Amino acid sequence: MNLFFLLVYFIIITAVIEIFVILFRLTDLKLEISRFQVISLMTGTGFTTGESELILGHPVRRKLATFLILFGAFSLAVIISSISNILSEDLRTKDIFYAAGGVLLAFAILKLKSVQTKLSKLFKQDMKQNIELGDLPIRDIFMSEKQDKLLNLHIYKESSLFQKQINQVIHDHDQLEFVVLFIKRGELKLRRNIYHTKIHEGDQILLFGEKNVISKLFKNDIKIMEEKLKNTQHTPVSEYQ
Repeated sequence: MNLFFLLVYFIIITAVIEIFVILFRLTDLKLEISRFQVISLMTGTGFTTGESELILGHPVRRKLATFLILFGAFSLAVIISSISNILSEDLRTKDIFYAAGGVLLAFAILKLKSVQTKLSKLFKQDMKQNIELGDLPIRDIFMSEKQDKLLNLHIYKESSLFQKQINQVIHDHDQLEFVVLFIKRGELKLRRNIYHTKIHEGDQILLFGEKNVISKLFKNDIKIMEEKLKNTQHTPVSEYQ
């Protein structure tokens, strides 16, 4: 009976994983990332990856993650306890089926498109009402449309912008669908007169705008950056597409 209980409980755990994968997907997190992070949260392994920032930086996802961490700890205790009781008293089959049925019912309800749509709207409404802009991850702030692009451009001696001003290289920048958010120079962030600032080697220019515009205007500099970074262990500050 205890072995049967363990089998049923593993089914419950699998159902809980799928339920929370759906819930994370409703907060606009990719499927493959959702499943990995749900399993990581429940098992307490692998959650230190860079993708965990997508959970920690999102208020709704943090609440879901809290439950998963607690459920994972509880599940581990249940499994250990069940194994230790395999040779002792039987567990009540009726209670097992009630628990399994409840979890599977919740999973079936969450698979309904109408329920997913309502929950997605509820999550977004809750964020609009209660969340400050600074609490949101950068992806949710900037990447609201498919054509949006956020690029941290590293400058080298071979870059076309090296020792030049942005307005000298791109004359009609104010008419194009992109902006320079700031220039990072060492520990400094330059925000004033950035289009008239001479670019140095090692500078990082944070660009935001339409994907096609940025890719076309900075095509050569992006290629140089990618080639340079391939030869180092350093990874550029994120480029979101």
